Amino acid sequence: MMALEFLGGDPESDDGQSPTVWRDTETGDYILRGWEVLDAATLAETGANPPRETLIRFPARMTQFFPEVNGGDPDLR
Repeated sequence: MMALEFLGGDPESDDGQSPTVWRDTETGDYILRGWEVLDAATLAETGANPPRETLIRFPARMTQFFPEVNGGDPDLR
């Protein structure tokens, strides 16, 4: 069973729901919630998504929640 560790939500979010970062404690993978990319120019540059993949926009300010960036600090909410 996957166990997700909440790492942080965007302090500039209107509703506190997105973007958000979690880490899978079993695999070390990151789970990201962000804004779906719908603008034609970006989609034209990135090309079609492979099956089961999606393209999200994730602001650079959110990297503060990655342990590799913040020195391993827990939840910075």
